[in-house]
Amino acid sequence: MSGMTTTLSTLRGLRLAAQRIEGSEFANPTDVVTWMLALQGQDLPGAKWSVGLRVPGSTLADVDAALARGEIIRSWPMRGTLHLVPAVDIGWMLQLTAARTLRSLAARYRELGLDDAAFGRARDIASGVLEGGRAATRAELFKAFEAAGITTTGQRGPHLIGQLHQTRHLCLGPMRGNDQAVVLLEDWVPNPRTFDRDQALGEFVRRYFAGHGPATLRDFIWWTKLSVRDSAVGMAIAREHLEEVVVDGTSYWMAPAPPRRASRRVHALPGFDEFLLGYQDRSASLAAEHAPVIVPGNNGMFQSTIVVGGRVVGIWRRKKTPTGVTISPMPFEDMSKRQLSGFRAAAAAYGRFLRVPLAVTAP
Repeated sequence: MSGMTTTLSTLRGLRLAAQRIEGSEFANPTDVVTWMLALQGQDLPGAKWSVGLRVPGSTLADVDAALARGEIIRSWPMRGTLHLVPAVDIGWMLQLTAARTLRSLAARYRELGLDDAAFGRARDIASGVLEGGRAATRAELFKAFEAAGITTTGQRGPHLIGQLHQTRHLCLGPMRGNDQAVVLLEDWVPNPRTFDRDQALGEFVRRYFAGHGPATLRDFIWWTKLSVRDSAVGMAIAREHLEEVVVDGTSYWMAPAPPRRASRRVHALPGFDEFLLGYQDRSASLAAEHAPVIVPGNNGMFQSTIVVGGRVVGIWRRKKTPTGVTISPMPFEDMSKRQLSGFRAAAAAYGRFLRVPLAVTAP
């Protein structure tokens, strides 16, 4: 399939398969996160559904159990954005990305009065609270910082904890009620995967295109915020494991896969799912005129999407009720009976994932 010219419709089908939204053979959440390498995770409930929809028959409890076992964690591996990642992979990812992220935050740190001394004190305090395999909520860490005279107001607290994630000191691990507890990375992930720098770059490239392809090298550079040079080094190493497809004169890269016909299935994806957030250029699946609906006011908050055949055709919203959850589809245009039936089936899968009764309103 190398260098084969294809269509946007086929590209969408290939992405659905690569992302394991369709045709997933995975049996547990850890396999999914390992395959995807990173799933955007600032909306934790949505991120868990991103995992669950890629594991047929899985439940929210299954995802929480993988977090509790330390198989998957949440951290800031790239773009200064929270992601779910395989625990064993976070170390080498941060070795490649953290320096650029921290440089981009230097001015903000100065505004907040955060310097090396403040970060060092916060690190020592966090170690004292968490050593011995203990876990704490973010609020509990903030309380410990305040007790030691380190102010956490005005975004100082989140930036203190974020920096300690970037420097591979902390990560977010097991659930504590509705919160995800903070743990010491070294204790929580005692046997991380390691690579030399060039090997790590090749691994980054290979796994991005395996789990997201077909995608462009520009998409990868945006996704990781690695430099063009580092991305080129990684591409040179990973190239033998990838195949090229060409759409409208643009080269896209993917793991070797058989040709895939266009899909007609309907999916109910959470707002920050990698199917949209995994690419700089989202035009293959999201028409420009609908983008303002997905990100109202361009405020960075992505709505949950209805996807048919790899195209975003609307949004959906959930509302908790005394008896369960109600899902309301809001398509851009009238949906066919087949599509509405498909959406109800996708919503029912979400209800089974949550293990709560679920109702779907008329559009």
